[in-house]
Amino acid sequence: MSSATVTTWSLEQNSPADLLPAAAPEGDVRIVRAEVPSPEFSRFLYASVGGDIRWTDRLGWTYARWQEYLDRPGVETWVAYDRGTPAGYVELEAQDEGVVEIMYFGLIPAFRGRRVGGHLLSYGTARAWDLAERWPGRTPTKRVWVHTCSKDGEFAMANYQRRGFLLFDTKVELEPEVATPGPWPGA
Repeated sequence: MSSATVTTWSLEQNSPADLLPAAAPEGDVRIVRAEVPSPEFSRFLYASVGGDIRWTDRLGWTYARWQEYLDRPGVETWVAYDRGTPAGYVELEAQDEGVVEIMYFGLIPAFRGRRVGGHLLSYGTARAWDLAERWPGRTPTKRVWVHTCSKDGEFAMANYQRRGFLLFDTKVELEPEVATPGPWPGA
């Protein structure tokens, strides 16, 4: 099996004032929280957004594992819709001591390049900052962080930086080369 060098960058914001929002795209783009935990829908988003950029870590999750993860307090999925069609999503996970991680963020390939990504990242980051307001008992958010890597879309890092995220760590590792899974087997 061959290996590839992968660079992973970790970025953060330490205040809601760090967020530099993107302009909303033209047209009928809406962002809605998926309030009913749905393993089927979450797996669809994960595979559809990440299939061409080698997101593989959750492909083997069982239905029960998805449900267990989605049922955790402070896990939220925000979905961008373009004229009623899912275009992408941002998944938030509340962590200890007022930290929220943007676990996954991205667009389905057909919706990339339409100025939806900056808007979705802005909206999702704002929801990370006010997450505790929706989850009684959670510590108010003090830090929002995310990681991106050299396998992600070519504009990912620049989008995070334009939204006000600052780099705090870089790691370079060899990873096994995996085939692009596509949104479903054989795609």
